Amino acid sequence: MGRLEGKVCIITGAARGMGEATARLFAAEGARVILTDVLEAEGKSVAADIGENAEFHTLDVSNDQSWSEIVGAVQGKHGTIDVLINNAGLVHFTPIEHFNPDDAGKILGVNTVGPMLGAKNVVPVMKAAGKGSIVNISSVDGLRGCNGLTLYTASKWALRGLTKSLAYELGTSGVRVNSVHPGGVDTPMGNARGLPPDQLNMAFRRVPLQRIGQPDEVAQASLFLASDEASYVTGAELAVDGGWGAGYFQPVLPGAPEGLPP
Repeated sequence: MGRLEGKVCIITGAARGMGEATARLFAAEGARVILTDVLEAEGKSVAADIGENAEFHTLDVSNDQSWSEIVGAVQGKHGTIDVLINNAGLVHFTPIEHFNPDDAGKILGVNTVGPMLGAKNVVPVMKAAGKGSIVNISSVDGLRGCNGLTLYTASKWALRGLTKSLAYELGTSGVRVNSVHPGGVDTPMGNARGLPPDQLNMAFRRVPLQRIGQPDEVAQASLFLASDEASYVTGAELAVDGGWGAGYFQPVLPGAPEGLPP
């Protein structure tokens, strides 16, 4: 316990799923946690349940002004920002022949531009302190291609590239930037059909660890990268995918459209 004692951490997409698990874990490890999301009621409920070490702010990650206001408020209240977890994300299933360019603005705006804006706004605070950690939640699909997920995959590869570039750019300022690459995770986004655990695990039986991941397992990876234990780690890619990226596996959940992943 206490691996993040006294650190001020902003987590996007924290109203549920991996973001919620990360917020709960970070608070338990001594952090002051700022949960952000567009899901206001759910986010406030999670923050209230965590208790006095948590607060919620509504944030559209694709909006630069919203970021500026949140960062200003957090810095004004707490004096600094030690950690940014860029977790908010959207998935998008479309065969390329049905691709609609209008979708690109929405998906890239959240999955790629959002983390870029987050970094833009927190970096001056971190540079002034001479330290900080940014963790970008990418995907196993940021390490490989995936059938039917062209736009989503492109957004996650872009996030991987952003992570590498920022690690170079910010290293001399004491700011570390790393990416986490989850595989299948049992979250509202990863299990949109609400399937029971046995069916989910059956769909992932060809993944080396033969099951779907849990949100807390991804949160633990973010905890390491956010903590001082990772003081010499930057520009790294940490796969939390049950071994999915070690080979070719295409789990298909019951009821998924033919030819598309879960």
